[in-house]
Amino acid sequence: MKRNLFLTLISVSLLSACSSDYIYEEPRTEPRIDRKNNGMGKLLGEETLVFGGSKKRGQEDTGLGVNSYLWRASLDTVSFMPIASADPFGGVIITDWYSPPQSPQERLKINIFILDRQLRSDGLKVSVFRQDRDASGHWTDLPVDPQTITDLENAILTRARHFRSTAIK
Repeated sequence: MKRNLFLTLISVSLLSACSSDYIYEEPRTEPRIDRKNNGMGKLLGEETLVFGGSKKRGQEDTGLGVNSYLWRASLDTVSFMPIASADPFGGVIITDWYSPPQSPQERLKINIFILDRQLRSDGLKVSVFRQDRDASGHWTDLPVDPQTITDLENAILTRARHFRSTAIK
């Protein structure tokens, strides 16, 4: 008898916790995804990342978040080094440390940032890091000649112009 009373009280308390009030929700007013292209295309609006798609008149490229000629030229220029990270939408290429065969006690690392969708000289920033191994086997940072960075940027820009001129023909 006590057990039945206990079960009844538990059941009533559980049922009383449930509410029968119906909450009316307004219909959604957000625009729907265009079903013609299955929602593919631009992510986060009109002026941000673009996935694939065709070229439009007046635009240089629409497949990457950065200039495709600078991207290809940057990868081509540092192709002798191992790539640690490459983000075509953010425009970042980070190489791993590389030791030239002629000087194994020295190593280099390069970071390339593509800053613009246009093929412009100020749309590229290169950082070079250099280290030397001391007698105890530890790597120590060394300064990099600013002319080395300028030469590397010029090599990338020259290669990008070459890619653009061959694509136009």
